[in-house]
Amino acid sequence: MVHHPTDDLLRVDDLSVEFRTANGVARVVDSVAFSVPRGGALGIVGESGSGKSMTSLAIMGLLPKGGSASGSIRFDGQDLLSVRGNAMRRIRGDRIAMIFQDPLSSLNPYYTVGVQIAEAYRSHRTGVSRKQAKRVAIEAMERVHIHDAARRADHYPHQFSGGMRQRIMIAMALSMEPDLIIADEPTTALDVTVQAQILDLLAEIRRDTGAGLILITHDLAVVSEVADRIVVMRGGRLVEEGAVEDVFSDPQHEYTRRLLDAVPRIDDRIGELRTTAIPVVTEKEKR
Repeated sequence: MVHHPTDDLLRVDDLSVEFRTANGVARVVDSVAFSVPRGGALGIVGESGSGKSMTSLAIMGLLPKGGSASGSIRFDGQDLLSVRGNAMRRIRGDRIAMIFQDPLSSLNPYYTVGVQIAEAYRSHRTGVSRKQAKRVAIEAMERVHIHDAARRADHYPHQFSGGMRQRIMIAMALSMEPDLIIADEPTTALDVTVQAQILDLLAEIRRDTGAGLILITHDLAVVSEVADRIVVMRGGRLVEEGAVEDVFSDPQHEYTRRLLDAVPRIDDRIGELRTTAIPVVTEKEKR
């Protein structure tokens, strides 16, 4: 892990993402700004369609065809929006790693997990032999607490549970020793026990490696477990930002209050269903 003197590892300013459609230009992220300090953890929260995943894809330079980003995304002082081609590929995966929400679709079913981790590592490290890369893959699997990693490295994705596949994706990210990890809904479709294990693992990795973390989720409980600060997005815009404890204890925006009200509480009476209506984003708000 390379350490640098400036405080902010990532600073996003006035970020907008637009797509050209048959009906004109659609702005899906609108003038968003936030920062992640070195070793810090930021939670980006919002309902589906709020723009949180598009924000992460803009950071990674992975916007779908037809998408364009404007504003500033400075990573370790370098504006990523001005980086193209091989230079961006070297940053992506090597210094910024992304963990996607569906590990089964991210892993190739035709290759063992050890081969996939090793080849991802070799693609960013010149002169590394397959044997060396396999050793790195096994070590990375051990770091994410996969038992008997040397043997399991020769297994295929379908031979692992959903939680184990997510650990493999985290191991792949860790093998590069990134400065920043972006986890996009990493606990989706996992049961609560496995969710807790994955969150504990992310917190452990952050503590042990000093990597910064961006956690993208619709689950406020997940953010409270891992993040220091929180960004709340709605309709492509940032509506609230602050320390997690401050936002949770005294939310300033009505939308944040509605999100918090929608979370089931242990003191809810049995048989009682609390309903919280979250209004649709109006055209006026979009403008």
